[in-house]
Amino acid sequence: MNSLWIILTGSLVAASCGLLGCFLILRRMAMLGDAISHAVLPGIVIAFLWSGSRDTLPMLLGAGTLGLITVLLVQLLHQNGVKSDAAIGITFTSLFSVGVILVSLYTQQVDLDLDCVLYGEIAYVPWDTWEWNGMDMGPRAVWGLSGVFLLSLLLIGLFYKQFKVCAFDPAMAAAVGIPVMLFHYLLMGLVSLTTVASFESVGAILVVAMLVVPGATAYLLTDKLHVMLILSMAIGVISSVFGYGLAAWLDSSIAGAMTTVAGALFLLAFLLSPRYGVVVKAWHRRATKLERGSTNAG
Repeated sequence: MNSLWIILTGSLVAASCGLLGCFLILRRMAMLGDAISHAVLPGIVIAFLWSGSRDTLPMLLGAGTLGLITVLLVQLLHQNGVKSDAAIGITFTSLFSVGVILVSLYTQQVDLDLDCVLYGEIAYVPWDTWEWNGMDMGPRAVWGLSGVFLLSLLLIGLFYKQFKVCAFDPAMAAAVGIPVMLFHYLLMGLVSLTTVASFESVGAILVVAMLVVPGATAYLLTDKLHVMLILSMAIGVISSVFGYGLAAWLDSSIAGAMTTVAGALFLLAFLLSPRYGVVVKAWHRRATKLERGSTNAG
């Protein structure tokens, strides 16, 4: 049963991140999840100092607040002439450094360090359960991630056309009356919420990987956004299932194995994608060259 909980948790993280990651890739903000996962450190420390405990709720509130501040700072820098990748890098390194200083100054005598606040372990998920009226309802992470995934799915479904137009052509979206900034911050809020809800349980590496790799893989396989969203979620779930099997076989890190499988699937798409695959394009060029040679000879 523990294996099923771990696979379900990984699949929920992968599906949630894969859904939102497609829009980040289209908007060229793929590393925003990495920025958020590190920039929330000051919020976690401040929440700990304020509450005096490492309970999930204050930690999530502190991390979520800093996640939104990260998004606002990135957007502010970008609007004032800083390239988006530079804005992301400047923001997350600055906030992460502040968090490191706060940890070193105020939490030396307690069990709070960079490992415990940033790098979760998915193998421990089945033991952190939630009880309601004396009943064991299963792991907290599964319930939290399920809520986040359903919220993202609901909002993307309700405003699919708006998100699509804003991702491909923000200028046209503004011209037809779509509030571009509203949907930008709505998307960034979902990314922040998903990142914060995920990394405590599964670790920052898996979250960042699932925000980028499944969406990038799906991008190579289709030119239609709705198909890309479905493929991205499916690739993420497949990576979680086979990644757990690989980790059990090798007796290795579960999150690392899931990320490795996702990377292997991307490599296959990169090489064999019907339209963009390197091998396929080389084969087409060779076939065209042979065809022209035979035509000239004839």
